[in-house]
Amino acid sequence: MGGAGRVSQSVRVRPPARLAAAVARCVGYRYEGFPAGTHLGLPSRHLTVVLSLGAPTRTSGPSGRPSTAFTALAGGLHTRPVRISHDGDLAGVQLDLTPEGARSLFGLPAAELGAAVLSLDDLIGTRARELVERLAEAPTWPARFAAVDDVLSRGVGRLTAPAPEVGYAWRRLADADGAVRIGDLAREVGWSRRHLGERFAAEYGLRPKEAARVMRFERSKRLLKEPGRPSLAAAAAACGYYDQAHLAREWNELAGCPPSAWLTGEELPFVQDGDDTAGRR
Repeated sequence: MGGAGRVSQSVRVRPPARLAAAVARCVGYRYEGFPAGTHLGLPSRHLTVVLSLGAPTRTSGPSGRPSTAFTALAGGLHTRPVRISHDGDLAGVQLDLTPEGARSLFGLPAAELGAAVLSLDDLIGTRARELVERLAEAPTWPARFAAVDDVLSRGVGRLTAPAPEVGYAWRRLADADGAVRIGDLAREVGWSRRHLGERFAAEYGLRPKEAARVMRFERSKRLLKEPGRPSLAAAAAACGYYDQAHLAREWNELAGCPPSAWLTGEELPFVQDGDDTAGRR
């Protein structure tokens, strides 16, 4: 629970065995009584599925792109923030999918989604409507998570894994939070840098350098959310930026604002910070 008149509920569960390889994180959330505003969906190494339990999720991309409302949405990998408008009340379930998980559940590589936000119906058909209806009827978080498990697990295995070299390159970058020289990575897989870039982009929609930027940015975001967070200069050094100014430039590019503005301007709690123990099964 939050302050007076506010509800702040977030429950994180381990993905069930049938979805464990596809879903990196599953969070249920309910926020009520917060000021109306805009929540930033920041670039991530994961694709995102959001299933609304109340009003549809209203999103807009960069450059003044018109807003679109979704009851169930799927977002691809992106290097610019997605803006989510809200009236102070939000409720739903968010899933963070690995790129290989998206292949398995949607039957297509992440590059096919690009940086777009799509209706989940476009990817899994009538099962998306079934899932939304079952979530609306479920009385508890365990029942909602069980519905997600049942509906989505029916689609597991629709597309095999990417080429081994491409999958290795992604995992290598992810394990190092982007701190890998792309030339070294190309030599490790036995390809030219150009060929790796083309094959990698065809699979993920990002080139290796872009993916590395996103992963390094994610690490800086994790550090800055810690209770005893380091200074911006220390975070920059820990994440491999040249200096604090470099970190600020990357944040302006990837988040649309400097980290200090993001830390003070986000009214809603972070969905990604769901309780690691409550509701686990």
